[in-house]
Amino acid sequence: MQMNSDTLFYLLALQKVKNIGDISAKKLLRHFGSAQAVFEAAKHNEIEVQDIGSVMIRSLKNFNDWQRVTEEIKYIEQNQLKVVSIFDDDYPYRLQHAPDGPILFFYQGNADLNHRKMISVVGTRNMTSYGKRMVAEIIEGLVDYKPVIISGLAYGVDVEAHLQALKYDLPTIGVLGHGFQRVYPAIHQKIARQMLENGGLISEFWHTDPVDRNNFLKRNRIVAGMSEAVIIIESAEKGGALVTADIANSYNRDVFAVPGRASDTFSKGCNNLIKNNKAALITEAEDIINMLQWTEEKVKPASPQLNLFVDLNEDEQAIFDLLQTEGKISLDEMSLRLKMPVSKLAQILLQMELNNIVTSLPGKFFELL
Repeated sequence: MQMNSDTLFYLLALQKVKNIGDISAKKLLRHFGSAQAVFEAAKHNEIEVQDIGSVMIRSLKNFNDWQRVTEEIKYIEQNQLKVVSIFDDDYPYRLQHAPDGPILFFYQGNADLNHRKMISVVGTRNMTSYGKRMVAEIIEGLVDYKPVIISGLAYGVDVEAHLQALKYDLPTIGVLGHGFQRVYPAIHQKIARQMLENGGLISEFWHTDPVDRNNFLKRNRIVAGMSEAVIIIESAEKGGALVTADIANSYNRDVFAVPGRASDTFSKGCNNLIKNNKAALITEAEDIINMLQWTEEKVKPASPQLNLFVDLNEDEQAIFDLLQTEGKISLDEMSLRLKMPVSKLAQILLQMELNNIVTSLPGKFFELL
């Protein structure tokens, strides 16, 4: 459901206030409940929120770029962009748990942003024939599991990942480092149009924002945050793919890397990730399937009679319903889906296991008995 015009107006304004990033903006939104209330509180000197200092408050009070906000809304309406904010049910649940995830982003396409299997495939822009072959083999090997493939629509590994996903009719999402007024590089415009038919495009940037290197690095947190796992296929010792890997590790996402020869320039980044235990080594799609527990789930008979014999509280019922719908699921994903702290969830699952409702599996996975 599209948000109302006032909500959008003030959220866009908050997004553009100088000195206030996404972490601070979220604190303010949680405290005051809406962006409009944040601006009203600043106007009347009523902001007393931890870690929100005088510089931020002054920036809120002095914000006067309202005309630009109005122009952006006009652009959104003319181009039929969907705006997804942290208040919306379809905001990616994995991204909700990224501390610096955007307070809103713009979206075109038809992909499910909360698909159960979402992986990012990233790497160097200077892809070699080895890298191209590995992208093709890995994505082909995942086809039966129908994941959503996320990348950044850049040269090299990124665009190859999108192309391979389209080849096998897998939904694929491109996270842009600029607004929707262009596709960069321009040579990828045709691919971008195809992705709108099976996947989509996401950007947190306004149509007037410049194409800037820092914006491309900033978008990497969305690539990492939306994913269950990040796969690095070729990277030099430094590069944007390694930034994405670091962010993914900070979000407790799985990170996988394809190794290469020690002498290969564009394998050094992947080799270092593996050597420093920042990524698991993979050589084929089967490695990913096994590590993410993407095995074919057993067809389990429904258990409608359970509630006749076991009195479940609200939290236990939520866990039961999720497991009945999804089958086997990891502790971390369950925490994200139920918006419940891992420590609390683990205690409840232990009690449910003692009551013969659930069973634990290797790798911190659980399923119903």
